[in-house]
Amino acid sequence: MFPHKILIATLAMVMAAVASAQAPPVSAQPPVKVNVLNVCAPSADEQKELSSALAKVPDKPAFGADYEVSRGHSTLDPSVPIPGMQPLPPGAVSAADWVRVRREFPGATLFSNVQYSFSVDATNMVETLVLRVRDPKPNDLMQVSIEDSASAVTSATAMLSSSTPVSRVKLERFGKASVVLARCSGAEGSVATDQSAYEPIFSTASSIMDRYRDALDARKVVPQEMAHLRAGTATKVSAGSKKNK
Repeated sequence: MFPHKILIATLAMVMAAVASAQAPPVSAQPPVKVNVLNVCAPSADEQKELSSALAKVPDKPAFGADYEVSRGHSTLDPSVPIPGMQPLPPGAVSAADWVRVRREFPGATLFSNVQYSFSVDATNMVETLVLRVRDPKPNDLMQVSIEDSASAVTSATAMLSSSTPVSRVKLERFGKASVVLARCSGAEGSVATDQSAYEPIFSTASSIMDRYRDALDARKVVPQEMAHLRAGTATKVSAGSKKNK
């Protein structure tokens, strides 16, 4: 082999060795960033952001012509884990009836649509109001979510006849961690978290839930749709009983 060919071959092997040494190992995993949300005691800046977002919700909403009303029955598969939720015991079954109402806002408004949902399972009744922002980039806000719940299961009419205080407010942000405020009670044997400073935020959120419950006619629509769900269940049970005879 000619000397210049030997030199080229040697340089190629050296460069390959250097590249191999600098390359990260195949098994290396990218770093995982974990955001811990203090939902019981958000910071002063987060409180301002929550108040600012709630202040942008229209007091007297004007909706477009498009709307959607849907209902259904959902069963939770205990074998499929859900992030943030404790796994169900083996053999346990969890199911819920739900009703959703969605309305669109006119094109010139900050929010594109609002969705109200009501769900009931064996132990809880939950109302959730979600307002989605049309263009999240200017202010980083994607959606505002407001939720209340009751641990005593009654009829939908009874639940909606009163104004249940909001228990959770959440801001979904574009490219940032969420901002959440939730009512927190002390664990057994511990002192409850003092949340008196956040009552203005909870109060504003509760007022919004009241207004939109009325604007979306939830007190009338939800009981009607729930009655259809119960009628469908009764029909299935009746048909099954006839087959067994």
